[in-house]
Amino acid sequence: MVKFSKELEAQLIPEWKDTFVNYCLLKKQIKKIKNSRKPKPASHYPIAHHSDFGRSLFDPVRNLARTLSDKLFSTSEKPEILRVRRRKNTENGDDVEEIYQTELVQLFSEEDEVKVFFERLDEELNKVNLFHKSKETEFLGRGELLKKQLEILAELKQILSDRKKRNQSGSNSHRSYSSSARNSDFSAGSLGSPGELSETQSETSRTDEIIEALERNGVSFINSATRSKTKGGKPKMSLRVDIPDAVAGADGGGPRSIATATSALWEELVNNPRSGGGDFINRKKIQCAEKIIRSAYVELYKGLGLLKTYSSLNMVAFTKIMKKFDKVSGQHASSTYLKAVKRSQFISSDKVVRLMDEVESIFTKHFANNDRKKAMKFLKPHHHKDSHMVTFFVGLFTGCFISLFSIYIILAHLSGIFTSGAQVSYMETVYPVFSVFALLSLHMFMYGCNLFMWKNTRINYTFIFEFAPNTALRYRDAFLMGTTFMTAVVAAMVIHLILRAAGFSASQVDTIPGILLLIFICVLICPFDTFYRPTRFCFIRILRNIVCSPFYKVLMVDFFMADQLTSQIPLLRHIESTGCYFMAQSFKTHEYNTCKNGRIYRELAYLISFSPYFWRAMQCIRRWWDESNNDHLVNMGKYVSAMVAAGVRITYARENNNFWLIVVLMSSVVATLYQLYWDFVKDWGLLNPKSKNPWLRDNLILKNKNFYYLSIALNLVLRVAWIETVVRFRVSPVQSHLLDFLLASLEVIRRGHWNFYRVENEHLNNVGHFRAVKTVPLPFRDMDSDG
Repeated sequence: MVKFSKELEAQLIPEWKDTFVNYCLLKKQIKKIKNSRKPKPASHYPIAHHSDFGRSLFDPVRNLARTLSDKLFSTSEKPEILRVRRRKNTENGDDVEEIYQTELVQLFSEEDEVKVFFERLDEELNKVNLFHKSKETEFLGRGELLKKQLEILAELKQILSDRKKRNQSGSNSHRSYSSSARNSDFSAGSLGSPGELSETQSETSRTDEIIEALERNGVSFINSATRSKTKGGKPKMSLRVDIPDAVAGADGGGPRSIATATSALWEELVNNPRSGGGDFINRKKIQCAEKIIRSAYVELYKGLGLLKTYSSLNMVAFTKIMKKFDKVSGQHASSTYLKAVKRSQFISSDKVVRLMDEVESIFTKHFANNDRKKAMKFLKPHHHKDSHMVTFFVGLFTGCFISLFSIYIILAHLSGIFTSGAQVSYMETVYPVFSVFALLSLHMFMYGCNLFMWKNTRINYTFIFEFAPNTALRYRDAFLMGTTFMTAVVAAMVIHLILRAAGFSASQVDTIPGILLLIFICVLICPFDTFYRPTRFCFIRILRNIVCSPFYKVLMVDFFMADQLTSQIPLLRHIESTGCYFMAQSFKTHEYNTCKNGRIYRELAYLISFSPYFWRAMQCIRRWWDESNNDHLVNMGKYVSAMVAAGVRITYARENNNFWLIVVLMSSVVATLYQLYWDFVKDWGLLNPKSKNPWLRDNLILKNKNFYYLSIALNLVLRVAWIETVVRFRVSPVQSHLLDFLLASLEVIRRGHWNFYRVENEHLNNVGHFRAVKTVPLPFRDMDSDG
């Protein structure tokens, strides 16, 4: 049977962990009460040994009747053990808080320990009530704001529909008016065309129509009558929307919050009507706003569900802890205290349940065409359970990979690939292609390890990366993808060596890596719903966002993936070699120097080495532009320094002289120190001299502190692997390729190791701010009245 403490730890909301009942602390206090109990004095009367003599068959009946009469007709009440008082606390200004305080009526033999227990129990109850009330107020305010947004959206959709009908009827009347005008005695030039005469009036009337429709919903416009216009009479200045106090105040803003349309929605609605006709209210923008509001309702429903779970788990925790107290103390205090708990705010309030029902009805009506089953698929997405078949295939492919890799090592040794100088062409042409897949598979395996660790340590990575719960990749799936991929790669390498040894044409055999690459690309872009299509398309979409980083808003998953690319520069260089190898048809001529000595190829090496750092620097600029946080500019300097160091190393590899050696040392040392500082202090949140954990941070997920110290040392050692490019070990060309592959693999391992602590730090930041649901920016959002 699983202990409740472990069950509670497994079910609680990670971001709200500190606000739950501290069950372990209260259980320790009960253990102190148990240890401090005084032994009961022995009875002064000897125990009578009853014999069977004199007993009657009716004795059990008499005892039962006596017990029932005592319960039914006894007028004596049980003595009161404790009294729970509720008082109001007004120390926090206008907010009135209900504080629970327990008074002991009956004396206990271990009175001091019992008093401490109930003091801590009251503190936990007040803490739970306070947090529940704050979150309930927040969600209720968000619900009211969403209803106002939905009403505005409904009005705009109605205006769009009505105007479309009027345009259709107006076009028919315009054709009839034109035919009559041609038969009149007045010239068209003297009076002007009807479209020219009414263009300004129609634009103004459509704008006034929108204003009147929104004002019917309680939205007032500031200076709407005196706004400036262009020479053509069209609106020029943007309009500001004043949300009523009841709505604005519910969301935590000031008494007078100002709302404005985000993106280009309000511009399309009011300020910038398309010239030459067209939709004044853009249907695409309306659909975009509807999608945003729908997502906001989904997040609101998720938050309400978490708050409901929060209440039920805490109620169970209070019940369990009071039963333990009754068992240890030998008293029946649980009934009295649990009555007070049930009357408290987090249990007695039904606002969360009523709002959940209201959200379900609203979502079903407006976003699911009154189909409740369809609505609940959005509000309560189905979570796929882990399949044992996935675990079976992971083990199967792992065994196949180990067997095939052993066969490959034996065949490579027998054919002398890694020892004979005559096999240099294999290492220069075919081996880089296989290295691409090997590094990619290793990175996928490290990501699977990250998912496994994040799950076991209760880090909410799906919320951090904003993954859909029903399609998010699990660690078993990542291991399956990695082992399947690597098994296919090693199998292709074995087949390649066997065919070479069998005497097949080298031009035919060397097409195997190209075929494998083509299969991989086809699987990646396959449109069919197979082999983790949501994950594949999400990966492609993230790559698009990275390459076009200045033009897309940067999310956590975007810059996290861009950081992975900075550790895969050797893989990108191998892709360059692979592309040149097949485009130049080197697999037919086996002239590997065709690409290696080409000027364009050599110049592209700089571009490829710079690209990941450049993309990451552009993301920092975009985040600085969006958030106005100067830390992003400082972070950009880290990637610029890494870009300079990478370019200098490439130049030093081609021009081996003392000048470039000094430049390499200076640029690499500066970049490495920059990166180490940012890794430890910013990304991991460590090296805090004032922390209660020496040179770490106050909150740690891993219980053993030594893991953090070892991780700091490991990251430090792997960060200085660039020293090999300066030392230049004297090895053969074949061994040089193997050494480069080893260093590239170590960098991938370092990145996987870095990933865990980076997401751990982000999770702890969410815990510190109690962020368990995403805040969706609405199409009409609050902003200060001064702005």
